[in-house]
Amino acid sequence: MAIKTRSFHQVKSDLAIGAMTVLLYGMLAAVFFACLSIPNIFLRHLNRTFATTLLTFAVLIFAMHAVYGGFDVGRKKSKPVISALVIGTIITDLVAYLQLEIMNVNDNYNDHLVLFGVDFLYLLLALALQIGVIIFFVRVGNDLYFKFHPPRSVLLIIGDPEQEAPLRAKISRYQLQWSVDRCVLYNDPGIREQIENSEVVFLGQIPQTDKAVLLKICYDLRKDIMCKAQLQETILCNSRPAIVDDAPFLEMEFYKMSFFQRAAKRGGDIFISLFCLILLSPLMAVIALAIRAEDRGPVFFRQKRLTIRGREFTIWKFRTMKVDSSAHGSEVSTAINDPRITRVGRFLRRFRMDEIPQFLNVLKGEMSLVGPRPEMLANIDRYKESYPDFAYREKMKAGITGYAQIEGRYNTTPEDKLMLDLMYIESFSIWVDIKLLMRTATVIFKRDSTQGFVPAPEPAPASPGPVFPSAPGADSADAAEALPPQPQEPAVPAAAGDSSDSTRSTGETSRSSSAEIVPTNRRRRSVS
Repeated sequence: MAIKTRSFHQVKSDLAIGAMTVLLYGMLAAVFFACLSIPNIFLRHLNRTFATTLLTFAVLIFAMHAVYGGFDVGRKKSKPVISALVIGTIITDLVAYLQLEIMNVNDNYNDHLVLFGVDFLYLLLALALQIGVIIFFVRVGNDLYFKFHPPRSVLLIIGDPEQEAPLRAKISRYQLQWSVDRCVLYNDPGIREQIENSEVVFLGQIPQTDKAVLLKICYDLRKDIMCKAQLQETILCNSRPAIVDDAPFLEMEFYKMSFFQRAAKRGGDIFISLFCLILLSPLMAVIALAIRAEDRGPVFFRQKRLTIRGREFTIWKFRTMKVDSSAHGSEVSTAINDPRITRVGRFLRRFRMDEIPQFLNVLKGEMSLVGPRPEMLANIDRYKESYPDFAYREKMKAGITGYAQIEGRYNTTPEDKLMLDLMYIESFSIWVDIKLLMRTATVIFKRDSTQGFVPAPEPAPASPGPVFPSAPGADSADAAEALPPQPQEPAVPAAAGDSSDSTRSTGETSRSSSAEIVPTNRRRRSVS
């Protein structure tokens, strides 16, 4: 009965959100044409220019929907949905506007191309109105979705007590979607009953044999599953069905790129990096002057990194830390409000402009536009010892952007960054590269993407010698990013008036090695 009720609510919400999606895209188009038709009266009537512009707008808006996810309320927080829709709409408007202005070059209108005339002012007006429409629809859409779907009861299954606090902290960021009611170890004798009484099952890091058993139980009981990604899942989810005679197999190729894909990827790297270096050269000059003017220190820093097949190369970035910051411990990770970061450096990091010089590395063939995050040499052995799968990142060239760079933060754990890199490597395609390149712009809207690890340490006297020395001329900013400390368990947020009970139950679980069930009755609603 519960399954039928949930299915009925799902159908109602799908219809409502689907209708809102169609209405949203229709209003975005209506605003664009209403504003641009003021200086272009021929857009008020059905003609060739109107039809061509409308077709261009429609094709692009659906293409941006495929790239950015579109009106994905209920599954994501409001801000990511708004930023994705805004970026997609800006791209759509600009291309449709360019096409319109090209068609305006004729004997009856303009004798040359005019991009920044009166029409451009109305384009800016259209964009402002469209952003307002997007914000309104996303807010209303999320409210409507969660009226049909209250927070779902979550059972968290973990491999050891130390996993509980970090996973609870991550899930608690989505309190409108999920509510963690209890947490058990994977070998709990009553785990089937616990699964049956939950709506969603989150699986942490569990031995593969036991994970397979739990997945079968969840499948039998028709439960939704969120499984923490590990190497086996990452490989399997990107496999291809293959039939050998009449036997079904899953095909997993170790080398994902064909010759033509490698050629296309390298050609795109050369063209886009060269174009960006030329286009951004005035901005690079301004940044260089600002860095130089602030403390008279060097503009760039260089550091040895690792790329495909374990090859070393020298990475280039704009310097974002004080010149003498190495005296305060270059191996200390970047922290929130870190005093070692310069004023110019803080701005550059906020908008990721410190990475612009990496286009030189891409042009030289040392990096790619999309790929795993380039790691500092001092980290490699330590990471490979802690995470043996780390070596698989060397299957592809290091990249400026990728899943880890877009979805992760500076303080994302090395293990999670590793899985994000492997998700990209195992799912590689040219289309995935295009989507990731376009989605990179959304990082600007993520204020926590450059979040540091722990409160900044007080400056200390120089030590006899750093444990992980940087390359000559290296900037400690990047050394700090690449050398995160051992992840600490974040505090589990509790509801008002319930902090003592929540803390006590969590602490008891962490100290216990038995399969203890930890109930929590925290169903809070917060603005997403």
